[in-house]
Amino acid sequence: MKSHIAFLAQRSGFAALAVALAVLAPASGIAQTAVFSAPDPDFGGRVSAAGVVTPGSRATLRGMAFKPGQTVILSRGDAVLNPGGTPLTADEKGAFELTIDIPADAAPGQHPIVVKVANPDAAIVSPLKVSPVVPLSGADKFASESRKLVRGLYQVAYSPKGNALFVTSAVGRPPVKESKLLRLNAETLATEAEADAKPVAGREDGHLHAVYGVAVDDAEGNVWATTTRDGSVAVFRQADLSLVKQFEADAVPHSRDVAVDAERGRAYASAVGENVIAVFDAKKLEKVKDIEIASKVRGEKFTPTSLALDVANHKLYTVSLSTAEAAVIDTKTDTVEKVLPLPGAKSAIGVAVDGAGNRLYAVSQGGDNLLIVDLESGKVLHDVKTGAGAINVAFDPVSKQAYVVNRGAGTVTVVSPEGEIVANLDGGSFPNHVVADGKGHVFVINKARGENDASGDRITRLSPKS
Repeated sequence: MKSHIAFLAQRSGFAALAVALAVLAPASGIAQTAVFSAPDPDFGGRVSAAGVVTPGSRATLRGMAFKPGQTVILSRGDAVLNPGGTPLTADEKGAFELTIDIPADAAPGQHPIVVKVANPDAAIVSPLKVSPVVPLSGADKFASESRKLVRGLYQVAYSPKGNALFVTSAVGRPPVKESKLLRLNAETLATEAEADAKPVAGREDGHLHAVYGVAVDDAEGNVWATTTRDGSVAVFRQADLSLVKQFEADAVPHSRDVAVDAERGRAYASAVGENVIAVFDAKKLEKVKDIEIASKVRGEKFTPTSLALDVANHKLYTVSLSTAEAAVIDTKTDTVEKVLPLPGAKSAIGVAVDGAGNRLYAVSQGGDNLLIVDLESGKVLHDVKTGAGAINVAFDPVSKQAYVVNRGAGTVTVVSPEGEIVANLDGGSFPNHVVADGKGHVFVINKARGENDASGDRITRLSPKS
């Protein structure tokens, strides 16, 4: 069922919940024969918005996993969102749909939507994220060159020794039957070599050891990649992309990022499925240990995502997807040095470090923002709204600027150390990852909206103009 109504952002938190429940009395249209009628004993319904929601846009709220026939009222603060207060009814699949208009002056942030359910009774609060609109700017300050690659691009890593780029790609969900590792010329962006991911032994459905995260080891001449779907990592030769070693499944549960400290002969992989970072001997190609990260938030679990390595200062950094925290790892001992709070971060996912400036850069999808943190004091110096779905960040040591890729907004935001937006550039469809080469250039890869998306599956080199 689809309806249209103005979205009124007035109150939030427990006060809003109390008011919303108060106004949803018998007049709401839901029968109130018994205040304490039997509740839904196994309620699993959820409500989410389709796509990116911004001020002045139209948002479609979709209900899923309700019981067929359950009736639903949605509200924000003391404003009922259902037209005329008429309940929505979950269809035979337990689904419903409601389209609302978001006011142009709606405040960006996580808005609590109260979902009251009857037949049988239940209630939840579902967040509706309204993302900021950051206008495009500063394109004249950068030189840009782009090239179309293969489908399903995921991450990119740079090799200073070979002046080469290594790019991973994977298409679809398991069974993943299409995944490649590419080597590109960093000057021309031309593909010099490519290799298909290897099949998983014993599988008859064509599922591959698909590659996602990527890092280079110039000391050993290898490329490390996370094979996320089987919870592991793999090592390839840079020269011909031949497989050197595929580690066993679940060596790194839901492995995401990988970083290589070639000086110490260590590789690190984040396990989003656990609260650990796995440590490998990059010379012997053996797993050494897991570094467990304990959250300082009571009752919560630190789930590491992106990794940023500061080789000169012997530090490794990560952020937590589930808690507003960052962790600092001492790579001389491979132990946790400290866990820092990240106030303002929601679903933190990307991280970069300026070792010389003692600054940490963390981006979060849920907050659509970049936090610049002083590593000595742990204080958040700047909180910059960059756009919908900020997912990854790279620090360029030449310009001293951070480059944030905003997957939902389709932009690349360039931010100064003072927290000022230098430029907000068109990033194509779903920009997903960014890396700096240490020479003043950054490389951005993006995904596609479909097979015929001309702006998708591209690598772009950005260089500030003198």
